[in-house]
Amino acid sequence: MSERTTCVVIGGGPAGMVLGLLLARAGVEVSVLEKHGDFLRDFRGDTVHPSTLRLLDELGLGERFARLPYSRLHEVAFPIDGGRTVVVADFRRLKGRYPYVAMVPQWDLLNLLADAGREEPSFTLRMRTEVTDLVREAGRVAGVRYRTEDGATGEIRADLTVACDGRWSIARQQAHLRPREFPVSIDAWWFRLPRAPEDHPSALTPRAGRGRFALVIPRKDFLQLAYIAPKGTDPQLRARGIESFRRDIAELMPEFEERVDALGSMDEVKHLDVRVNRLSRWHVDGLLCIGDAAHAMSPVGGVGINLAVQDAVAAATLLADPLLRGAVTSADLAAVRTRRLLPTIVIQALQRLLHRGLVKPILDGRRMGPPRPVLAILRHVPKASYATAYLIGVGPRPEHAPAFARRSAQDASPNA
Repeated sequence: MSERTTCVVIGGGPAGMVLGLLLARAGVEVSVLEKHGDFLRDFRGDTVHPSTLRLLDELGLGERFARLPYSRLHEVAFPIDGGRTVVVADFRRLKGRYPYVAMVPQWDLLNLLADAGREEPSFTLRMRTEVTDLVREAGRVAGVRYRTEDGATGEIRADLTVACDGRWSIARQQAHLRPREFPVSIDAWWFRLPRAPEDHPSALTPRAGRGRFALVIPRKDFLQLAYIAPKGTDPQLRARGIESFRRDIAELMPEFEERVDALGSMDEVKHLDVRVNRLSRWHVDGLLCIGDAAHAMSPVGGVGINLAVQDAVAAATLLADPLLRGAVTSADLAAVRTRRLLPTIVIQALQRLLHRGLVKPILDGRRMGPPRPVLAILRHVPKASYATAYLIGVGPRPEHAPAFARRSAQDASPNA
């Protein structure tokens, strides 16, 4: 079975859903293909940054988002000696309507975007549809082949295919686009613990002990924790078992000693193979990679979703008109990379610096927290926390919704 559309988007994550919605609002016929039957996955990027919240406002979706269950993260604070903390990033210093990072289950955000997309006549979302191959014609990518959950196969021809299918992108692999990998010495393990009334409701708190490092993220109904350890140690961690893992957590964070029994088995501890990489070229003729398909980010700072969304906005802004004219060129696709390359390089460089200068010395047992000069600056110059908050919450070169995609809250209402 063969079909045709103007743009086919591989992957229904934040980048794919935002791109599909924006292009549909420009009048471009777009199909988003998502291999799963729903968006319900634990420990995806659940951070929605101030720049993304502002984008939702520009799209007329701010009020809908406000009705979702979420918690507000106002600062990143590092414990130091004497029970004190030093604020590393203070989002309250950011100007604008959203001086915080919203912690919302990603499936709620994706369902919101899917609902908004379905209100556009040229938008199609196809769940349970896995892309298996690229269609090539006359030396260019001309669409995709897919397989549905029930085993049916088909193909969709398109003027443009956009890969938003993550760090293990099938489209990138099929197009022989290989990313440059940067050395990463850490991995992360995600899990949750019960939340108590006394827990700080609005601060992300790194915890450091000799040879151990973790992040505590307050969520509306639970605590989300990231345990950081040397890369390649997942087999040893699992072989030691859940009792040993509970002891590690209790020693690092004694205040959670009475809660670690909530972890029933190592199956509840999800391993993330941390990668930092990027493509030198984000496209071939007829195919564009954005988000993690173009540049995998470390979880440090939680900025991967923000960069992916801003890639999608830039792509829609630059490509809507060529798509409507039926004349997307390689130069048009290269322009997306040109626009988004500097923010990608800056954030990845910062993440790699934090890996080397903060996390690895703690894991090696050489330090118990940030370098002393950094702590001194943050203690004596509180406004320094604005710079970190801006890099995390807004980022270099923030993108705004293009005029064709903007709606008032009333215009974007399903009943409008």
